[in-house]
Amino acid sequence: MNTDIREGDNSTIVLEVQLTDKELQNAINEGVRHLARRTRVPGFRPGKAPRAMIERAYGIDRSDPDTPDPVYDEAREHLYQRTVIEAVTESGRDVLELPREPEWTKFEEGVGATYQVTLPVRPEVELGDYTEYPFTPEVEDVTDEQIDQVIEQLRDQQASLIPVEDRGAENEDYAVISFEGRRDGQPVEGAQSDRFPLVLGKERMIPGFEANLLGMKEEDERTFTVTFPEDYAEESLQGAEVEFTAKLLELRERRLPDVDDDFAGLVGDFEDMAALRADLEKRMGVNALDRARHQFVDRIIEYAVANATLDVPETLVEREIGVMIDELKVRVAEQGISFEDYMRVTEKDEAALREDNREAAVQRVKVLLVLGAIADKEEVSVDEAAVQAEIDRVEADPNATDQIKTYLDSDRGRNYIRSQLRRSQTVEMLA
Repeated sequence: MNTDIREGDNSTIVLEVQLTDKELQNAINEGVRHLARRTRVPGFRPGKAPRAMIERAYGIDRSDPDTPDPVYDEAREHLYQRTVIEAVTESGRDVLELPREPEWTKFEEGVGATYQVTLPVRPEVELGDYTEYPFTPEVEDVTDEQIDQVIEQLRDQQASLIPVEDRGAENEDYAVISFEGRRDGQPVEGAQSDRFPLVLGKERMIPGFEANLLGMKEEDERTFTVTFPEDYAEESLQGAEVEFTAKLLELRERRLPDVDDDFAGLVGDFEDMAALRADLEKRMGVNALDRARHQFVDRIIEYAVANATLDVPETLVEREIGVMIDELKVRVAEQGISFEDYMRVTEKDEAALREDNREAAVQRVKVLLVLGAIADKEEVSVDEAAVQAEIDRVEADPNATDQIKTYLDSDRGRNYIRSQLRRSQTVEMLA
């Protein structure tokens, strides 16, 4: 066997393999033996029929090139499978995948055979500068106004619901209502409830519905008409006028606690508001540092990718799209939703989902290739113990589903964890 390699387009190589007539003949004989074991020929035991009888049984006519030739097909398959891995190994290139079939340029008994195949290879990444970046981390100062906003959020969480007795309903009130909708005097399916809670003014109901409840007091009943939106999900109700009768069963207002030392003790183990504000400032400062660090790392990666020169093979893009869809499946499973239900609700098929992820996949491939090249240059490595430890950590999570565990225990899952850890170590090194 002789091998010839030349560079192809867009991170590919063209591999040409030349086989001797002896190698060809051995493959043909092996193909005949395989066919003989699967073919019943009268007068011969399974696997013992000679080549001529096998060819007669299959109606092979080599004078007609359009006639199917199972003997040669078997020989081609055996030759390709037996030699392509050896040829790739000899090439010394990082081949990303092997096509199922090559292009046979010669296949002639008494002469030999030749095939060529175009193979995607991991592209060479020409790294530019990735250490002398012209920027520094930018950390946000924690302001009194930001602390005040968090305190307002804490007040909101500690709000009480107080019965309203001296006024009618207003926006922001908590109400419990019963209602029924009718169209042309007939009840509208799904447009009724004996007890329905809502916060007025949040437009949880059909636009215009909640405004008709304003001013009502407990036990008041009111009838009004609401026009459904033209883009309403239920086609039969688009633009329809529906008459509603609503009764206010309960009305409460949300009362926020005063911002005082008692409030500080209510939300945590704090002696006074000064201690609460100091704790918030410290926590928010840590968060600000964390955000700054992530933004800083992202800018370093963007800088390194922008300064690198590389081609992005379609094979890697398609593979990364697959990884992104796998990640989506994990996220969906964590929410207790089947992926089939998710696809049905989003009205997507797999082709559309893959196309939606293509642009992001191209960028992720660039990032991964550049980080991989930096990791190689900086000799970053991940041992199997670290990979297993991370898998064990994820699987020990009570929220880890069987789908997640099955994925992580697969080769694809392990490779994903390994690549994530190596990337994290490289990013740590850069930052």
